[in-house]
Amino acid sequence: MKISIIDKGSGIAQAFARAIGADIQGRFIYIPESKGAGYLTGLSWGGDLRMMIRNYHLKEDVIIERTNELAEGQEDMVFLLSGILPSPIHPAQQLLPEQANILICRHAVSSIMEMPSNTIFGSVTIAVSKAYLHRLFGQLDHPVVTSVLQAGENFVLETGISPQIISTAGDMLQQAVPQSLESPYYKLKCEEMLYHIFAILMQREAVPAGTMHINDIKAIYAIKHQLQAHTNEPPSVSALAKEAGMSEPKLRKLFRQTFGKSVFEYHQAARMQIAARLLREKRLTVSEVGYQLGFTNLSHFSRVFAQHTGIKPKKYSAM
Repeated sequence: MKISIIDKGSGIAQAFARAIGADIQGRFIYIPESKGAGYLTGLSWGGDLRMMIRNYHLKEDVIIERTNELAEGQEDMVFLLSGILPSPIHPAQQLLPEQANILICRHAVSSIMEMPSNTIFGSVTIAVSKAYLHRLFGQLDHPVVTSVLQAGENFVLETGISPQIISTAGDMLQQAVPQSLESPYYKLKCEEMLYHIFAILMQREAVPAGTMHINDIKAIYAIKHQLQAHTNEPPSVSALAKEAGMSEPKLRKLFRQTFGKSVFEYHQAARMQIAARLLREKRLTVSEVGYQLGFTNLSHFSRVFAQHTGIKPKKYSAM
């Protein structure tokens, strides 16, 4: 299913709900059984802070072409925290978790959102005015933080998540405060998540992230998807640069600027995410996982896995 949506600054939830025939009950949008299961919900605190929670899966692929038409002077930053909600157990269904990461961009960046079928979407999206961010974090002296606070129109940055973010997300799902306290409670949790995000940014290599041309953003994300689709093959930077239509130095610079990792580091991290899932959810042996991911030396696989997770794969699979 392909859906085209024009976002004038209030988000895409209502338009998405109408397109799939969802049931709207108060601030909750329930996915119809014919389309999948789960819900979306959100809250807003004036024009400075908004939040949307996605906790659902779909039975068919959905692609949303979103074009943003913001009001003059509206300079929101969007923080999309994917794969941070605890996955519901569906014993009769083969559902895949979405990749866990944080995408930071200007609201002005129009985009294509791909939602594959049979994938659990457990994400929180926070839209914040730049003025509000400056009040919270304007005193921090770090090049990456400054880049976010001063982000131009086509700004995109992606980073990993932390245990603290996952814990806060779990609190939001399990909150048991009275309805009259719901709004201030969620606002505090939104701000808590933002503090955890900026703590991660301050651990990032101190290289400023600048505005990119929209075509470069598309090219860098096409490379990311290619790396994720071919985790058992070592990446060739020269081949990727040629396919993207840019020089190798430019590719290396923009890729590290966006993801905080080199192409090879990102490739290895993606492999280890898959390895962790195969060990934990599919219960494959260490050797089966290593060979499936293209490792011919299992001792090397074990070392790489421990470098990324802090634990040997055999011990991880027994947890």
